[in-house]
Amino acid sequence: MLFLRTSNIEEGEKFIGNLFSVSKTSVDEAWNKSGELNTIVFVTPSEEWKTILDLRRGAFLIEMRSDSVLKELLNAKAPFERANLGPQIILLRVPKEAEKTAEIVPQRYGAIETSFARGVNEGEEKDTLLIVTDKKLVDHVNIKDIKGSFLIKKNFIEVYRTLRTDLPILLFKLLPEGWQEITIRIYDNEKRYDENIERVLLVLEDLDLGYVVSEGWDWDYPRPFMRIRVYKIKLITWEDPLRIKFLLKGLEYKGYQRFADIDVFVEGKKIPWVEVSKEYQSKFELAKAAREELESLLSEETRKVLNEIETKILNDKDPQEGS
Repeated sequence: MLFLRTSNIEEGEKFIGNLFSVSKTSVDEAWNKSGELNTIVFVTPSEEWKTILDLRRGAFLIEMRSDSVLKELLNAKAPFERANLGPQIILLRVPKEAEKTAEIVPQRYGAIETSFARGVNEGEEKDTLLIVTDKKLVDHVNIKDIKGSFLIKKNFIEVYRTLRTDLPILLFKLLPEGWQEITIRIYDNEKRYDENIERVLLVLEDLDLGYVVSEGWDWDYPRPFMRIRVYKIKLITWEDPLRIKFLLKGLEYKGYQRFADIDVFVEGKKIPWVEVSKEYQSKFELAKAAREELESLLSEETRKVLNEIETKILNDKDPQEGS
């Protein structure tokens, strides 16, 4: 959030609108439509010295980083006397029991529980405002989706690094019985691992199915005296492993074209495809149904990237091979 101070509000707002080709909107709408690394700009009287969030004034949503916005303003010799930044904002998704963060976050991070507006007003650019939601972070998070706000008197980088390390600990404290670790193993006898690994990670991230805690190469032994190399992804998840197995089945095939074997293990035991296929007569029927549901859930951007990767795989396939 960027607060620009001027003695002529009307002139300042007109300048912002013309320079960035944006229109003023409500604060709620600016927040609801904003994405990661966007900037919300407030034009305010020059006598204001703190980051006061006045909902009556409205704001401008600029789809650029704040440093880029400031660069454009400086180069354009903008008619502003001073600029202030609000606290840095981190969104944390807790899939279930998000309200319980009020019991843990203040004690663990020395945070002050607050409201979103009060957190902006009381925080400064050296502070961090941690906002908790139970919504997927690949989507826009609306004001109404906020389940908790915490002001942390520490800089953004320090808080962000700590949170990244602490995510499994937080998840365990918030959902002691509601999560488990699963292993996803990818095998492709055509050795197209880069593409297949990317496909799986795209789906895990876009559907927000859990936290990837490790990944790397391993060996699998499908039969005695037979060893094959596989790529292994460890995932901490709050989803039913059968649900994840079903969705990933949609990545094994497209129609009758096979891309890779994608197995899901819980506590070292592989989930057989028949456990998620009670209503389907064959592996292909299951894969078709999984694919249809998967594509209905993915964001438009991810569907596009997924299609590009799969088109490349199919185009690179040896035309002499059987289907």
